[in-house]
Amino acid sequence: MIIKRAISKRISNRMGKGKAILLFGPRQSGKTTLVENLLREKEESVLYLNGDEPDVREILSDTTSTALKAVFGKHKIVFIDEAQRIQNIGLTLKLCTDQVKKVQVIATGSSAFELQNRTSESLTGRKFEFLLLPLSFSEIAAHHSLLDEKRLLEHRMIYGSYPEIVTNPGEEEELLRLLASSYLYKDILSAGGIKKPVVLEKLLKALALQVGSEVSYHELSNFVGVHSRTIESYIDLLEKALIIFRLPAFARNVRNEIKKGKKVYFYDNGVRNAVIGNFNSTGSRTDTGALFENYLVSERKKQLCFNDVSPSTYFWRTTQQQEIDYVEEHAGEFDAFEFKWKARSSTRLPKTFSNNYPVRRQEVITPKNYEEFLTEFDSD
Repeated sequence: MIIKRAISKRISNRMGKGKAILLFGPRQSGKTTLVENLLREKEESVLYLNGDEPDVREILSDTTSTALKAVFGKHKIVFIDEAQRIQNIGLTLKLCTDQVKKVQVIATGSSAFELQNRTSESLTGRKFEFLLLPLSFSEIAAHHSLLDEKRLLEHRMIYGSYPEIVTNPGEEEELLRLLASSYLYKDILSAGGIKKPVVLEKLLKALALQVGSEVSYHELSNFVGVHSRTIESYIDLLEKALIIFRLPAFARNVRNEIKKGKKVYFYDNGVRNAVIGNFNSTGSRTDTGALFENYLVSERKKQLCFNDVSPSTYFWRTTQQQEIDYVEEHAGEFDAFEFKWKARSSTRLPKTFSNNYPVRRQEVITPKNYEEFLTEFDSD
């Protein structure tokens, strides 16, 4: 089952522009499949190279433009998968764009912090970058139907939306455990040079249990048993590895606003639940509201990313516990959203926020209306 990815058209439109195309994303988010589908009708002119293969790494590491031309031959498109495994890949891609100009190079990397670090300086002004996250609500709904996907809300809240999970019903728990063990620990530990995997595992579980709540590096430090600077560096690494992301507090005018707070969310609910080993149904767990919030915020992030929309995003809270779960800033105006798994007619957003800021939109998002929140920027 092939599900069309929202960024396919944007990538296709950038081909042939004289720049390298870099596609980042978590392991198993579908990068290789996306590129192969894009190039399916051009197979005769495509050279496929896999950075996992030792001879490919040797050929493309510390190479010359003459050697590259010999390797590429008459191929017009070169697809380098797992490019982050190739030493000095940034310089190799720079040679491609500068000296082998008639060849379109597409490179994928399962780890954003590895590939970006190895290409950022070398490819300044010579690349188009794209981020591929797990499947979005819009992508899956477009594949079967909006009604079918709405019926699967609780399933997605438990098992998430990685392509392999969506396309293999009945095998979710086993696949998520495999994904978590290889992707969260093996890859991150080796790539990040982490010397204490037990600390990383304990931190991940602590973050998973605090989804939707404001996190304190000091409290996490006491819980995990390492310095708060180490906690911050590990969280930064997990964010660069596209496992979690931080949502900062919004504060400008109101004196009692929390100014330096942060929430942490997982890019995928299934990965979050695999970390704590809890795949129970929503009716038999105490964190359903937090699961719904993580699902909505992560899905909204995918929606914005895939449609190339880039508002500033926040949560808002005061010391008197007035709060708004999620705020977007669009051209100086604000959209404010509160998330409620069980809606109440009395739910209202705090007037303190709208009285102090130019609010364009205020809305309570529930299981009855969430699809509009997750499809708002669809271009098709």
